[in-house]
Amino acid sequence: MDQMTLPELAKKMADIDIAVLTTRGADGGLAGRPMSNNGDVEYHGESYYFSDETTHTVSDIERDPKVGLAFQGSAKLFQGVQFYVFVEGTASLIREKSAFEAHWTKDLDRWFENGIDTPGIVLIKVAAERIKYWNGTKSGDVTL
Repeated sequence: MDQMTLPELAKKMADIDIAVLTTRGADGGLAGRPMSNNGDVEYHGESYYFSDETTHTVSDIERDPKVGLAFQGSAKLFQGVQFYVFVEGTASLIREKSAFEAHWTKDLDRWFENGIDTPGIVLIKVAAERIKYWNGTKSGDVTL
C-alpha cells in the first residue's frame, strides 16, 4: 500500500478536469454525472460544484447527502501511470452569493449566463470523509 499525504494527492487531483458526482436517486438507484473540477482551488478535502436548483442532483442531495466523487487522471499527464481517486463524502447545498464569488471561474459563464446572479444557482460542497486512490500499481487511503 502506498501512503500519499493529502497535499500530495491534492496536487495530482488539480490536473484532473472532470469528476463524476454520484448520488442516490429517489428510487434508491445510483446516479452519476460529470462535474467540472476547479483546479484553481487547492484541495483540502472539500470539493465545490455549481448546479441549478431544479436538477435531480440537488434533490438527490437534499434527500440523502452521502455522495461519491470519482476522478481519473490521464496517463499522459502522469508520466505513463494511470491515476484514479474515489472520494466518499457528505454534500451540502450553499446558496450564499459570497460563497459563489469565492469559487467562481470565468469558464462557468457558459453554463450560468448571469454568473453568480443566475436565478436558481446553487453551490454543492462535498466534504470528504474517506479518499481511496490508485497510483499505477500502488494504492492507498486518506481518512479525514
